Parts: sequence; structure tokens; C-alpha cells
Amino acid sequence: MTGENFAATGQLLGTVVAVQANFYRVQLDEEDGEMKSREAEEKLNLNVPLPHCPTAPLPPLLLLCTRRTRLKKIGQQVMVGDRVVVEEPDWAGGRGAIADVLPRQSELDRPAIANVNQILLVFAVADPPLEPYQLSRFLIKAESTGLDVLLCLNKSDLISPQEQQQVSDRLLGWGYQPIFISVKDGINTEQAARYLSNKITVIAGPSGVGKSSLINTLIDSLELRVGEVSGKLARGRHTTRHIELFELPSGGLLADTPGFNQPDIDCIPEELIHYFPEARERLAVASCRFSDCLHRDEPECAVRGDWERYEHYLEFLDAAIAHETQLHQQADPESTMKLKSKSKGKGQSQYEPKLESKKYRRISRKTQLQDLQELYRDEE
Repeated sequence: MTGENFAATGQLLGTVVAVQANFYRVQLDEEDGEMKSREAEEKLNLNVPLPHCPTAPLPPLLLLCTRRTRLKKIGQQVMVGDRVVVEEPDWAGGRGAIADVLPRQSELDRPAIANVNQILLVFAVADPPLEPYQLSRFLIKAESTGLDVLLCLNKSDLISPQEQQQVSDRLLGWGYQPIFISVKDGINTEQAARYLSNKITVIAGPSGVGKSSLINTLIDSLELRVGEVSGKLARGRHTTRHIELFELPSGGLLADTPGFNQPDIDCIPEELIHYFPEARERLAVASCRFSDCLHRDEPECAVRGDWERYEHYLEFLDAAIAHETQLHQQADPESTMKLKSKSKGKGQSQYEPKLESKKYRRISRKTQLQDLQELYRDEE
């Protein structure tokens, strides 16, 4: 925040860069260089006076904040990436209080982060090998957010130029122009950094593809833990445990997200087809006969055809329909089915018939006594 904006609003603004328990680390906006420490003291009405000298350092840019009780009462959640108003800053202790949350430009639920501009998907072309189905699943999840999607393929030094061209041509058919990088050899990492300048970017992808190594390369001051790829499973081990925004040297913020292997397909079935760029091209020049066409076996469908990811679409569609059915059953109290876990700790579940409400419940003695008393009154 510039000194001019500070003087005009009288508010201290910042961005939440990390959340831990009930504490929020807030990175304050940069203040105008001409704003002296004495002016900051007068505007903020600090309890602890600051040195009144022209060379006094400006307040620190990071504060550990709590959330005002008022925000908790109205159910206002504070997320990583939120733009917030900070009150009562304690510069000596590096603390403050979040008084308000500004309106969000965008919001993601998994990972829980606000005001994101784009998603950077990082995959490896080898070690672990590139799996088209897994890549397609990540791309669909990223497309469903409505944000711009940037695709980086790491470890390009492990494949030949001919193999790289084959992968590039294949992904162009999907509607994506990938950036081939090698964090190990420093290939095209500066090109990737230019796409991140002055934006809030979420980096995602399966474990073991080099996400943490890429962040360490883009931000020299960081030393994120890096895991090796499992030789048995050809998959990486999770190294990221929480969401945190890191400031890029060229401007902008980068959010690392906890690794996950299979993003959920939880979109509306009718909307799924629009998350495939190659299908969107077909729908741009033609239309299906039915407005609610699911593009499976409906007549006069403009999408159904011989494009490569059509089989992926059919599998994702089944998953989206199953998810929607589950939501409807949970929302319907009269549903005759219930979801029950088959084995503890293994994540397996199945639907079973639901017993009629209170049909097999024993009547309490208190209720029996009340019924007898009412019966006696009726007889009298």
C-alpha cells in the first residue's frame, strides 16, 4: 500500500500469506518511501512510540495477527490470499488484529485460497513417467476453477528432442501449449517465471514432479523440503504439508499446495464437457440436438467423436454423476440409502438400505410412564 492510499483511507492493508491454527501471517502492502516513521505513528495511533528521526526504519512488512471476535461471530472465514484490514499493529512484537476482509476476486475450496489469478500445473515427462489420464484429471480440475491454466513439464532433460516434440504435438491437440523445463539443468525456468510476475499463482501437480524444487529455484531464499521418487511405485512422496504464499523476486505471490494424486471430479455433469478445450472448439461451431446432452449416446451430438480424450470424458462423467447422486441422497432426508464405511482406515465405503426412522428404537421408560398417565386420565 502506498503512503498516498494509506493517508486517504487511514487503514493498514495486507495479504494473508499463511494460516496456522487461529493465527494469520499478514504481509503488509509496501508503503511509500517518503512516509516517515513519525507519520506512520500519527496515522496508526500506536501505543508504542517510534523513533522520530528521518533515518528510522519503516515498520516490518510481516505481522502475526489474530481475527477479531466480530468476524468470528458473523462467520467470516479468513483464507490464505485474502486482502485484509489490520488494526492495532504492535511493531515491536510483530503482531496485529484482522478487523475486516475485503471482497474476494476468486476463491478455491481445495486448496482453500482466495484471489488467485492462475494455476500452474507441474508434471514430469519422466521419473515419474507422464500419465495422460492423471494429467487430464488435473487439467479438468484446474479448468473447473475458471482460472487461467499454465502447464509446465519438468525433467525435460531426461527425454530426447524427438520425444519432446511428440509430447508437445499431443498436448496441442488437447488445447494446451506446454512449457518444457528442467529445474536440474536450469532450462526455461526464467521463461516460466515471467508468467508468474505480478500475479497470485497456485502451483499444483502430483508428488515427485519437482514442484518444491521449482519453487526453490524461483525464490533463492527458500529451502523447501524436497522428496525423492519412490522406485517401487514410481511416484513421489508428499513433502508439502500446508498452504503458504511466497513472494517472488519479480513481483507476485506463489502458493505451494499439499500434494495429492487424484483430484476429485465434483463438477456438475452438464458442465464437464466445457472443461475440455478440444470439445469447446466443437461446440463453438456446432450444437447438439438436446440442450442437456451428456454426449454419450444421444442422437445428433456435436461432441461425440474420435478425439483422443473422449474416453477420459466418459470416465469423468460417470464420476461426476456419482458425486451428484451422492449429494442428492445426503440432502434428501427421505432417502432410502445411506453411505457406510466398509472398513475403518481404508477409505472404502458403499451404499446400504437405511432403516426406517425410530422403527427399531426401544421406547424409553419415561415415555411409557407418560403414556400410562394419559391413559389413566382418559379413563377417569
